[in-house]
This record gives sequence, C-alpha cells and structure tokens, in this order.
Amino acid sequence: MSDATRYLAAVQGLYFLITGIWPLVSIRTFEAVTGPKTDDWLVKTVGVLIAVIGAVLLLAAYRGQVTPETVALAVGSALALAWVDVWYVGRRVISRIYLADAAAELILIALWAAAWALRG
Repeated sequence: MSDATRYLAAVQGLYFLITGIWPLVSIRTFEAVTGPKTDDWLVKTVGVLIAVIGAVLLLAAYRGQVTPETVALAVGSALALAWVDVWYVGRRVISRIYLADAAAELILIALWAAAWALRG
C-alpha cells in the first residue's frame, strides 16, 4: 500500500481512538456534547470497540501493513457508524450533532475509495 493509505489509516485510527475513549474518560462531557444517554454502560462498550478499531488502524499504519482486510475494517466501520448516525438522527433518537460524525465518516469512505482507485 502507498504512503497515502498509511496516512489515511493513521488519521482514521486517531479519530476512532480519540472518539472511542472520550466517553470512558469523561461520560459527563461526552453527554454534554451528544446529549443524555439511557445506558452509560452501552455507550462505554461501543466506545471501547471504536477505540480498538482505531488502535488496529494505527498499528497497521505504523507497521506499513495496510492490507485489504485493514481497508475493509476501516471502510466497513465508517459506513456502519455513518448509517447509525443518519438513521437515528432521522428518527430523532439521537442528537443532530451526530450528523457531524456521519459527515466525517463519509469523508473517510470517500478518501478510502479514492486511495483504492489510485492504488498502483
């Protein structure tokens, strides 16, 4: 893979790691931005999973081994999170601030698509 894919894996990895650990570090500030939650344990569980994905992407970038499986993890998780964001904002279950995350996820997907198209 190219330097561009290593950089992209690092950027998404850092984004996921930071956003994943945020509710673990301070559920109070997380809910102040995203709105109150019913089950803090579930928010923290999802946060841990997102942080793990971020750590895997960072490790792949660091080692220079951004494999097709790594790309599938990056794109698949971004697509799943964007879908959840849009779906539940549309049903007024979660705050509209999640649309900012959906936009970030869609940008990441577009960048992965461009990197894949330009691979060589």
